[in-house]
Amino acid sequence: LELKVKEIYKKLLSEKQEKWQKYKTESFERINELAEVFSGSKPLTRIEKNESLQNWLIELGKQIESLNHEEHNSSGRKTVQIIHAVDDVQELHQLESHIHVKQYLSDTKKFLHCMLKTANVKEDVLITLQIISDLSYAWEIVDSYTVFMQQGIKQDPSLVIKLRATFLKLASALDMPLLRINQANSTDLVSVSQYYSSELVSYVRKVLHIIPETMFGLMARIIELQTNSIQELPTRLMKDQLKQYAKLDERYEVAKLTHSISVFTEGILMMKTTLVGIIQIDPKKLLEDGIRKELVQQVAKALHIGLVFNQKNKQNELMSKLEALSQIMDGFRRSFEYIQDYVCIYGLKIWQEEVTRIVSFNVEQECNAFMRHKVLDWESVYQSRTIPIPKFAPTDNNSVNFIGRLARELLRITDPKVTIYVHQMTTWYDNKTHAEITNNRLFSLMMKSIGTAGVNGLDRLLSFMIVSEMQSINKYLDTHVFRDKSWIELLSTFHNYLEDNGADSVQLMRLYSAVLAKGRSWSVVNDSLLKVGQMQILRRNIAHELNTSCKFQSRHLAAALETLNESLLTELQMKPEKLYGKDDSALLYELSNYLEWTGFSDPLSKIYISSRSPSFLDTIAHILVATQMNKLVYVKAIHGLSCKKPLDYCDGAPYVVGMLTLLRQYHEDFVSKFINYCSKYINLLISTATSSAKAVEIPGDAFNLLTFLEEFLRYGNLPRILVTRHVPEYVFDQFYSLAANK
Repeated sequence: LELKVKEIYKKLLSEKQEKWQKYKTESFERINELAEVFSGSKPLTRIEKNESLQNWLIELGKQIESLNHEEHNSSGRKTVQIIHAVDDVQELHQLESHIHVKQYLSDTKKFLHCMLKTANVKEDVLITLQIISDLSYAWEIVDSYTVFMQQGIKQDPSLVIKLRATFLKLASALDMPLLRINQANSTDLVSVSQYYSSELVSYVRKVLHIIPETMFGLMARIIELQTNSIQELPTRLMKDQLKQYAKLDERYEVAKLTHSISVFTEGILMMKTTLVGIIQIDPKKLLEDGIRKELVQQVAKALHIGLVFNQKNKQNELMSKLEALSQIMDGFRRSFEYIQDYVCIYGLKIWQEEVTRIVSFNVEQECNAFMRHKVLDWESVYQSRTIPIPKFAPTDNNSVNFIGRLARELLRITDPKVTIYVHQMTTWYDNKTHAEITNNRLFSLMMKSIGTAGVNGLDRLLSFMIVSEMQSINKYLDTHVFRDKSWIELLSTFHNYLEDNGADSVQLMRLYSAVLAKGRSWSVVNDSLLKVGQMQILRRNIAHELNTSCKFQSRHLAAALETLNESLLTELQMKPEKLYGKDDSALLYELSNYLEWTGFSDPLSKIYISSRSPSFLDTIAHILVATQMNKLVYVKAIHGLSCKKPLDYCDGAPYVVGMLTLLRQYHEDFVSKFINYCSKYINLLISTATSSAKAVEIPGDAFNLLTFLEEFLRYGNLPRILVTRHVPEYVFDQFYSLAANK
């Protein structure tokens, strides 16, 4: 009621001058018309000419015309006198007997009274009303009424319109303190206004959050029906299957629930745009924010609960967990897409934005473990006070949230120490039982369950893990090799022998024996290389899944990005200086982000660490590989290397990829020198074997090393000439022949 009274009074104030002028004009015109009647020129039934009365009326009209709106007091007194004069003339001249004249005079008096009333509409009344109805005392206790407000909204959504008055009333509590701050000429006026207005808006959101909360309660049933009962209609449907797909009762229930949701949203959308303090509240934006908030809560909870793994469980539960989660997420998405038209929101846009924000926030928090400067919760660009992303307590000691648990579970089941990776089939097998553990379907399931944003976030987390492993390799070498004088001397001697093409093979073989015997202590580095290779293989499969999905769902985007990428690479090859231009580097940064999201990237070509090139890195890499050759064996079924014994804890493909990644962090010469040293070692092993009493065609270590180099070239997209310039072609031919007959 108070709000309505205030609105009416404010309207009167705003129209005061206009209405006063209108009433004045009407009064003046009535008196002038009456004067014309008594002049005799305008005949009226039985009205005789009366010049004195005519002159008096003309004079009265002039008096009315002289009234001024700005001179309230004098104009008010004159108006009262004019009203009395009209009453007197009506009695003296016995004009009451003339009905038309009486009507004219009555209308004139009515308009003059309206002028008086309009002139008395003053702002003081509003101030008095505000003082009387001051609600500043309720700032603390109003929250106790929130439950009752929400219950009322739940029963009758149209109550939101009436609640607008309550919110405005609460906003009025700010007026007096802000007035005092303003009178004191304080510079804090804006900041204080902003703070209290924000607090009030937060309270409004809290009260009205019952609407999206109830909506999602109803939507949970819609999700259940659409996921478990109602099947999607196929493009072609047989007549006898029509009843099976119809599900009339379920569809009726969905329609009923949808109507209930639309009724709830209608209530909030009927509320007008309201200025609360200095912040304007748009009901549509308020509804959208509420829906976003509830969606974030539900999705974050589903991801948190759905991706909890038992580390002690030897069974692979990842696939089943992802399948269950994909059903939940698909139900959310379908239902959200279904109701978007009924609640006037862009459902798919909101879904993609919020899921991306949830995943990006969790990836950022998980990556804090690998960063020197941590990004705290409140500092994150993905966190929002209006639509907060909930944080859940960690369920294990290693991971902060679901994305970390997923990454570590993925690494656990594809651990190269206990699995064999078959590149041609994109499948991991147990190295003891040879049973299939997982395959490329895993990545499709991840795409369905956590979406493009989740898969990309997982890829980013794996990148941080790779960086961590690469740094640990550098740290180990720096501590245990480059600070050890005996190692430096041995590496220097060994490097010189490798560079010397005319070195004595017997002495070189002895030196190899000494170096390899000492190099077997670098098991930590080999373990890190296996982990790096494992994560790189996972990243390659993730990139393939992202790229396939992009080409299938957004082929125009995929084609545009691919073309732009190729054109930029061509231009940079022609004009490398453009790489350092400010505008061009910004373009490259933006493009690389798009390429990562769409899978147009090669993880094996990435630079993960930027540090100075370690001395003898090519030699160290060669020693590391040579020490592992006796642990590996060529397996014809997979056309690759695998561990000779399960307890050797080594898989060929991840080790090859790990070594390739390590060498590519530095100058490209390291790769060619590494291949050169490996080729020389192959030649040395073959020449030593052929000169011995028990001659063999190709010794085991040489055969394994040839297989290693073949995979190294394939994974790195390197030309075969890098090997054949050092190893004769016939050796390779013999190698392929032996591989085919094994």
